[in-house]
Amino acid sequence: MDIATLRAQHPEHWNKACAIRTLTLDAVAAANSGHSGMPMGMADVATVLFENHLKFDPTAPNWPDRDRFILSAGHGSMLIYSLLHLTGYADMTLEQIKNFRQWGAITAGHPEYGHATGVETTTGPLGQGIANAVGFAIAEENLRARWGAKIIDHFTYVIAGDGCLMEGVSQEAIGLAGKQQLSRLIVMWDNNGITIDGKVSLSDITDQKARFAASGWDVFECDGHDPVDIDRAITAAKASPRPAMIDCKTHIALGSSAQDTSKGHGALTSPELIAETRKVYGWPHAAFVIPADIKQAWEAIGARGLETRKAWEARLATLSDARQAEFTRIFKTEAPAKLASVVRALKKQAVETLPKLATRSASEKALEVINPVMKETIGGSADLTGSNNTKTGDLGVFSAEDRAGRYIYYGIREHGMAAAMNGMALHGGVRPYSGTFMCFTDYARPSMRLSALMAVPVVYVMTHDSIGLGEDGPTHQPVEHLAISRATPNTLVLRPADQVETAEAWEVALSQVKTPSVMALSRQGVPAVRKKHVNQNMVAKGAYVLEEAEAKRQVILMATGTEVSIAVKARALLEAEGIGCRVVSMPCMELFAEQDEAYRRKILPPGPVRVAIEAGVRSGWDRWLLGERGREQKAAFVGMEGFGASAPAERLYQEFGITAENAVAKAKALLGL
Repeated sequence: MDIATLRAQHPEHWNKACAIRTLTLDAVAAANSGHSGMPMGMADVATVLFENHLKFDPTAPNWPDRDRFILSAGHGSMLIYSLLHLTGYADMTLEQIKNFRQWGAITAGHPEYGHATGVETTTGPLGQGIANAVGFAIAEENLRARWGAKIIDHFTYVIAGDGCLMEGVSQEAIGLAGKQQLSRLIVMWDNNGITIDGKVSLSDITDQKARFAASGWDVFECDGHDPVDIDRAITAAKASPRPAMIDCKTHIALGSSAQDTSKGHGALTSPELIAETRKVYGWPHAAFVIPADIKQAWEAIGARGLETRKAWEARLATLSDARQAEFTRIFKTEAPAKLASVVRALKKQAVETLPKLATRSASEKALEVINPVMKETIGGSADLTGSNNTKTGDLGVFSAEDRAGRYIYYGIREHGMAAAMNGMALHGGVRPYSGTFMCFTDYARPSMRLSALMAVPVVYVMTHDSIGLGEDGPTHQPVEHLAISRATPNTLVLRPADQVETAEAWEVALSQVKTPSVMALSRQGVPAVRKKHVNQNMVAKGAYVLEEAEAKRQVILMATGTEVSIAVKARALLEAEGIGCRVVSMPCMELFAEQDEAYRRKILPPGPVRVAIEAGVRSGWDRWLLGERGREQKAAFVGMEGFGASAPAERLYQEFGITAENAVAKAKALLGL
């Protein structure tokens, strides 16, 4: 539909959509930065969605049963900022729009979760939004099955562009969604045929509609500028028994001289172009001015959800007090009171039996007592369930046949799995954790970074955490991955040494509200090192004295995970020679760094030589070896300097010198002995 016809046949719709377009032009021009074309092209689709379909209430932006709207094509951020401002979200003021992309404004260059209410997830890295949306839809299905449709019953809508669909994570996401028949998931593809370099045909010939259909989706299409046709397609998509993709054929930078060009993808800042475009739109108003009648029409759209939300609150109030309290708790991301007691009981049992087992097995034992009392957990694995030990008997399997199941078979989709977990955590009401091998943090890395950036408490169960996995060889043996994870801000890297530390690590991870956790767990069995029960969670301290020196303290051995038992053995050898040695277990550097100076000094006092032992690279250890009262002349590292090799674990530890004997030799050399 051409602009003249659209203006003539649908004047009210046209004016509302042009409010989005002109706010976009004005904000991008003021910032001299941004992406104008997508909001201009998708304004009609967004207007129909918000006016006729989206269930939301700007006065209660976090209402649990709202529809979720995700702008996967996050570079077009002015689309969502305009919608939030126009519909009456209190924090999205006109001043925020005017300060688009400026310091201190909530209108960041790409939408950021936690900055502006109404932004459901951080998007910008293309493909992430559509992949997050799969997690949102999974959470909705699971919660609806467990709480009933009177409490949870909503849709997840996504606007995605060509770039989102080219990114590989999108295939992982749509394959998972199709398999799970997520009928409340609707993706609106902004099919404008343009990328930054030029026409999509420069780099891609994929038949996207056929691709989605082959992945188990129902596919619809519409003229992305005809409000009647858009409404028809969304209505049909909502009735679909499978996830739905709507091919919205649009013109990028509609109505401007840059329409349908790569120039239209970016910042349109020319005063002449903007003035000419306003004439095409029939918009004579000054920059950032929205006529009162148009703003009121948008605010009426925003106000419509109030009664729906109040009706939902009335339904929630019919639940028992206990059920209401439980609902409130899970959406506040609070751990249940019973979590601490079941962890303490498992710790007591462990010190009585002193089991020798892999920490991945210790993790499974922890989950066996945690999952029954923390029923909001949803576990999973990227086709490594038997290796990651993430499935417990009480979970059931989430599927199209059993929406109440709490275990997801993700298939070989590490990135899609991580992105979906972010979506689940952002949706609220569930606590996702899933596993793969530690070396495949490489495949999940972009989503793991966004977990940290968005401050969502996803738990990544990363097993086979060192050369100790053995014969699979260097391709599967992580050496740099602990360092990479530790280098990520707002991330806890938990590498427990035995059953007790593993249980404590799970309690720490599941008590987080704004921090994701990486659980680094071993394939190989390790002896118990915690042999006395204490109620206190020592992992929560980050590091602690596991064994104290008997002779005069001259050495401090620091270690994590499977290498703690090596440090304990090395201590015995040193003590046998009259050299006093303290063993410090350091399961979480980040938590230790958060402790006050007095505690850190107590654990790492000045004086003794320090040797760190870890089956990974040294990066990240120098703070504890050289800083915190340490000295380079009195510090050494026992670990990896390069990649691993194919051999049994015991042989590898010997060949790479990660042994008690080598730790003793390093300590004695530092002492000049």
